[in-house]
Amino acid sequence: MTLPITATDRARILIEALPYIKRFRGKTVVIKYGGNAMVAEDLKHAFARDVVMMKLVGINPVVVHGGGPQIGQLLQRIGKKSEFVQGMRVTDRETMDVVEMVLGGSVNKDIVGLINQNGGKAVGLSGKDGGLIRARKLMLKREPTDDQAEGEIIDIGLVGEVQGIDPKIVALLDNAEFIPVIAPIGVGEDGETYNINADVVAGKLAITLKAEKLILLTNTTGVLDKDGELLTGLSIKNANALIADGTIHGGMLPKVNYALDAVQSGVKSAHIIDGRVAHAVLLEIFTDQGIGTLIRA
Repeated sequence: MTLPITATDRARILIEALPYIKRFRGKTVVIKYGGNAMVAEDLKHAFARDVVMMKLVGINPVVVHGGGPQIGQLLQRIGKKSEFVQGMRVTDRETMDVVEMVLGGSVNKDIVGLINQNGGKAVGLSGKDGGLIRARKLMLKREPTDDQAEGEIIDIGLVGEVQGIDPKIVALLDNAEFIPVIAPIGVGEDGETYNINADVVAGKLAITLKAEKLILLTNTTGVLDKDGELLTGLSIKNANALIADGTIHGGMLPKVNYALDAVQSGVKSAHIIDGRVAHAVLLEIFTDQGIGTLIRA
């Protein structure tokens, strides 16, 4: 049951948001959009409204989206099995065609449509547009096992890492009051197309744009301690200590590392927040309490 919000409650919420609106006006916030927030209809609309609200109060949101489940579903429909190595999708040429079709096509257009439907002006891009994301092939090193030594190189196909980002097209859109929505696809020097992890693209883009914030939407409440309690604020030193003692591990480890890379490279703060909560982005940016884990120097 949802309790009614009184006029006084609404006024208090707006007053609480006011100093944050003033502080972040004219700043850039890069948001990695994925997980449940991209699947549940109510959360999709809530996210779109959050982004529109940010733009209307003078903040420049830049959205980088994933689409792993949608890629997996289409691959399954065409009878192709998904294979992963160290969390990365093995991407042969046929799989890359599907990735580009899903990320640069249907998913990107759906997000653009939702933002526009909710009063914004979004423009969809892939990293190939305007030379936005320059990429090179990513080569993984095999993790050590009982019968295999560490260091063997694993070829996982057309999976890339960010070599460089040209921010001009994003700046043009921001200045023209548009909201960029970016699919994490890059292009190599030889014209080859590469599938890139969306968290990586969001982090590198935040660094290049000298963003105020990097926000990573996840399917967890944030970074947890060993008792399962949310850690709301971490310094770089604290985060590295938690990695060293094994508190931060598994799927959260790479996200924290991307956040640390961004903060160490000039982004003012990184936030790992729960995308399963409606209006998670607004709650993190515009309220005193926030909703996830904030990492800063």
